[in-house]
Amino acid sequence: MPEHDERVMATPATVPVVADPAPLGLAGFALTTFVLSAHNANLGGFGDHGNAIVIGLAIFYGGLGQFMAGMWAFRNRNTFGATAFSTYGAFWLAVGTYLLLALLGKIKAEDVSVSLGWFFLAFAIFNTYMMIWATRINTAVFGVFLTLEITEILLLLGQFNANTSLIQAGGWMGIITALVAWYTSAADVANSQVPGSVWVGAPVWKPMPARPRR
Repeated sequence: MPEHDERVMATPATVPVVADPAPLGLAGFALTTFVLSAHNANLGGFGDHGNAIVIGLAIFYGGLGQFMAGMWAFRNRNTFGATAFSTYGAFWLAVGTYLLLALLGKIKAEDVSVSLGWFFLAFAIFNTYMMIWATRINTAVFGVFLTLEITEILLLLGQFNANTSLIQAGGWMGIITALVAWYTSAADVANSQVPGSVWVGAPVWKPMPARPRR
């Protein structure tokens, strides 16, 4: 009887097709959020000047850069990252477009507050369920969505009521959001080089394992 040459092949570890796009997406989101929030908060008197500088950032870094990070996350089969980065990339592209139209005088001044109010309300709804599922990622990512949720609520209330104090409070909260996002981005870069070298925390919510069907 002929002998069979049996060879046991080790199963290679799954390697992402592309590098982790999360640090780029978070960095683009953080920087653009920081600049616009500094304007809203009137940090250093910035609010007394125009905010046209945000347009380029919103279109290219917070917008296009973050949207591309979302597309790469799809390539890596990361549904959460793809949804988050693609949506907030589109968010900043929309903000940049709106600011550009306002700068060119294409939007009536009396329409700005109510339009932005509905804009932030819609994104707050999206952010709410993403914040819930972020509890399954890690503490740092959850912190980004939690602070962003508070920011969006303050801004939508401020815009709907034309309340400068609430908008300014939303600006300060946006600065905090940007700092948390920057930290998470930096931690992801460091951990891509030396895994576990920078704290990001455990998942806030660990769902119970699914029960087998009988």
